[in-house]
This record gives sequence, structure tokens and C-alpha cells, in this order.
Amino acid sequence: MIRWLMVRVRLDPWLVEFGPKAEESVEARDVEALLDTLEARHPRLRLKLRDETGAVRKFVRIFLDGEALEPAACLSTPLAPSASVDILHSIAGG
Repeated sequence: MIRWLMVRVRLDPWLVEFGPKAEESVEARDVEALLDTLEARHPRLRLKLRDETGAVRKFVRIFLDGEALEPAACLSTPLAPSASVDILHSIAGG
């Protein structure tokens, strides 16, 4: 069995309605595996973070250790031991 790295995940106030209410530890080798695990644990997160094709939604921003990841390439971003991931959902409108 492959043992992945434990990372800490926090969601913004809008997303916690659909996922973990506090920081959660997740075993994941990259951002895609992290999102897979979060969506499996919290099915209401499905389609909030990624679209039907599996791409990160336009208004979702993912930060790794405080640094914003490029949306187009973030799924393949590897995660280091004890990394911290913050996921924010921006609100559009005018």
C-alpha cells in the first residue's frame, strides 16, 4: 500500500457549509488526490470545487503554504509533508 503525505486543509466560510467545519488532515500526493479525498469524504463538495470535466472551477483559488497556485496547472502540484492547503471560493457579481 502506498502511504501518501499528510497535509492540512482549510476551506473558506462559504465552502465549510459543504465540507469539513475545521482544519482537516488528508493523505495526498498532489492537489488532485487531495480534492478526490475531500469530495469522497464530503460528497456535498462535489461540483463546488471542480466542474464536470474535473478542472478546478473558475472562482476557486487554491493556496499551498500561503502561495496561490496557477488554476490551470494546480491539480498536478505535488504536496510536501505537513503542507498547508487553503481553498477559497470567490464571489462574482457587481
